[in-house]
Amino acid sequence: MSQIKALALLSGGLDSTLAIKLVQEQGIFVHALHFYTGFCITEHKRRLGIKKEDGSQYVNPALKAAAQLGVPVEIVDISEEYFNVLLNPKYGYGKNVNPCIDCRIMMLRKAKEIMDREGYHFVITGEVVGQRPMSQRLPILKLIEKEAGLEGYVLRPLSAKLLPPTVPEKMGWVDREKLLDIKGRGRKVQISLAKKYGLDYEQPAGGCCYLTDPNYALKFKETLEREGSITREDLVLLSVGRHLRLPSGVKLVVARNEGEVNFLSGFKNRYGYAHRKDQQGTLVIIKGVPKEEEYPLIAGVVCRYSKREPAEVIIKVKDEEMVILGEPLEDEILESFKILKGASHGVG
Repeated sequence: MSQIKALALLSGGLDSTLAIKLVQEQGIFVHALHFYTGFCITEHKRRLGIKKEDGSQYVNPALKAAAQLGVPVEIVDISEEYFNVLLNPKYGYGKNVNPCIDCRIMMLRKAKEIMDREGYHFVITGEVVGQRPMSQRLPILKLIEKEAGLEGYVLRPLSAKLLPPTVPEKMGWVDREKLLDIKGRGRKVQISLAKKYGLDYEQPAGGCCYLTDPNYALKFKETLEREGSITREDLVLLSVGRHLRLPSGVKLVVARNEGEVNFLSGFKNRYGYAHRKDQQGTLVIIKGVPKEEEYPLIAGVVCRYSKREPAEVIIKVKDEEMVILGEPLEDEILESFKILKGASHGVG
């Protein structure tokens, strides 16, 4: 028989990386798939040009993991279709706005299409029984396989001994005895294996999806409640800057650093905006049409986050541009506008 070939879902996290390593050790050719949803925090920071605390650049976690493993990796962009899954998840959300079950089904369906088309024998994932309360319980793992049309063809090497034998095991393609029985949220076994194999991985592990972030979820729900709908652009904007809501309901998105200024500049042709006339400091994207009395407030926000000093501020809404002498807004007033109260950094 020709060499057995497997597809692997590779997020770039430690679990999916180890799952591939365990199967590679059995002489199986592995081709990795990395699904791009648009919500990976690490990838978002990389695109913004944000650096880590040690000054190093962020890198795509899947590309980094694939390089360590020596496996080919294919980036599959599902962001367009994922938008509908996010807004209308058949199996609901997790703790925040993460449609984990629907997300997993979608990825495995895509993997099945590639598996059938290109002659792969089975699919590998890094799932660990009991690690995630919504999507990694035994009944849900079975449900996901069934919905994806992959019953028996999903091998989960890290927890395989806790699960019924899969087709790859029954057919003798994979030795079940060389697989593991990890369960729960603990990471000791995985960390030990990473040391054994000399694998570098992101620390803290996990947490790469914006949709699991409570601050992102709060902004998502607030937008849906206040505006009645969410667009694809909203989903991007929710991951950037400080978010303020003026009394009229107009939203301000305030850049926190140079990377965000550059990123938000790409929205200036679609929304109103405000910045210092001398281009020093922040950029504010204006979503909606402010009332006349709110223009000084917007200028005050710009001055507050641009050196905390008075300045001439350009405000453009629709086709009208004006210049206002702004004074830094008082923190008490600013706090009342924040969607995330007390937020000064992070996802907020």
